[in-house]
Amino acid sequence: MWFFVIGLGLIKCGQRGTLSGGPKDTIPPVLINVSPKMNTIKFDKKEIKMTFDEFIILKDINNQLIISPPIELENYTLNPRTGATKKITIKLSEPLNPNTTYTFNFGQGIADYNEGNILPSLAYVLSTGDVIDSLTLSGFVADAIELLPVSNISLQLYPIDSTYTDSIVYLEKPFYVANTLDSTYFKFQNLKEGKYQIIALDDQNKNYLFDQSFDKIGFSDQLIELPKDTLVSLRIFKEIVDFSWDIPKYFNDNLILWGYFGKHTDQEMEMISQVPETFESMITHSEETDTLFYWFKGAELDSLKFKYPSKDTILTRTLRFIDPIEDSLVIRPLTSNTLHLNKTFELNSNRPIVKIDTTQISIIDVDSAAVAYNAIIDENKHKISLDFEVTPNDEYQLWLYPGALIDFFDSTNDTLELSTKSLGVEDYGSIIVSVIANSDLPYILQLVDAKGELIQSKQKNPEDETYIFQYLQPQTYFIRLVKDMNNNGQWDTGNFLKKIQPEQVVYLPDTLELKANWEFNEQFNVEQIDLGLSEIQADSLPN
Repeated sequence: MWFFVIGLGLIKCGQRGTLSGGPKDTIPPVLINVSPKMNTIKFDKKEIKMTFDEFIILKDINNQLIISPPIELENYTLNPRTGATKKITIKLSEPLNPNTTYTFNFGQGIADYNEGNILPSLAYVLSTGDVIDSLTLSGFVADAIELLPVSNISLQLYPIDSTYTDSIVYLEKPFYVANTLDSTYFKFQNLKEGKYQIIALDDQNKNYLFDQSFDKIGFSDQLIELPKDTLVSLRIFKEIVDFSWDIPKYFNDNLILWGYFGKHTDQEMEMISQVPETFESMITHSEETDTLFYWFKGAELDSLKFKYPSKDTILTRTLRFIDPIEDSLVIRPLTSNTLHLNKTFELNSNRPIVKIDTTQISIIDVDSAAVAYNAIIDENKHKISLDFEVTPNDEYQLWLYPGALIDFFDSTNDTLELSTKSLGVEDYGSIIVSVIANSDLPYILQLVDAKGELIQSKQKNPEDETYIFQYLQPQTYFIRLVKDMNNNGQWDTGNFLKKIQPEQVVYLPDTLELKANWEFNEQFNVEQIDLGLSEIQADSLPN
């Protein structure tokens, strides 16, 4: 009986509370031992062993581990790369450079196994010489035109010596590297006194080499001189790729596709086949890709031969007409079911349009009244605009009968019946911007959406520097000002070899959450914002 009572008491006591695992572990792992020890000099070992106070895992270690100066991947191993462990080992298969300070920076790549707490910026330093270099260089990286901050940018230092040339960024890995990881801030440590070229690289191939086709690059106008320089800001940009032709491709008996790289201006290819006098050709440009369309007609052929420049030579290529892809005229509307008040109704053609017969086009409004319009073929021959006065809260019916649009091959459209409607003025918002800037500063004022897409653009008006962006759809907007130093009406990117920086872009700090029937009035003081951004960067330097 007593045993039963005591048992009940124990059960009731056990029900008074629930077991708890205690507070959540928020403490990152601790490096408790490393061999050879930190800041070792005269290093000549083949491996480095690191021991932690708890089980750890390596996260994204291929990107997080930055070794400076770089060591080729095939010349070292890091184990274990997967699973939980308290020890990691770096084995070196080749001797390190003599009289050099090395830094192994693990970034955010080490976390505890249970909770994932990050051990931030663990750096192991050694020297193969008699001293540990101790100079530092830090700074910030921003995109030259995009508002969103850039991350995981590689910062690279090249010593200025008798072997240095600007082309080194394409051919050789840098002597020192750092990384912004998940921020815009970077810091080089354990640097040696001297002069350096610094570049920032959005290194898509993760090989520390500049690939113009893929990577963005940023550089300083002045060489870095240590220990004199301690802080630098860089803007990364995508260069215009050096022009070159791709291999042309036969599409069908009327079309050859000419891909290219870079910016096409007046670079030409020439058809050199013998063709009859009835042969005709036309060149248009793809709207989606860097491709020219070579259209031709008026001859029964089985091939065409072209010549075109390639670097320092002239190439010839014969395209034989094999396995043609069927093609016919297709017209599709680019305008959706809603035609906005400041827009024109647009159509797209897969073939070049050479003629419009307006007698075969009819537009009526909601009251069945005929609407006057202008029909325009764009310079590239693939876009047709039907420009008419769009009134609020209206509906439009459009008919394009056969013969309305004639293409290069004398084909015409089938009957098209389209409809669209407009919104009321109250469905839109507007933004009014007053610019305060140096009177001599040429600029372009631009409105962009949250994705960075350009919505509207205004050239500087010296007579009245107040600009109205109207009939705007409700969404998030940003205002930016392009310092158009060459006054050509567009933002120009930079070029590393030519030592041309991209034109500077300044954003109004305010995020404009525009709603229907709203109006924003903003003042854009360019000089104050420039100064303010510099102060913000200085204030955000880590201690």
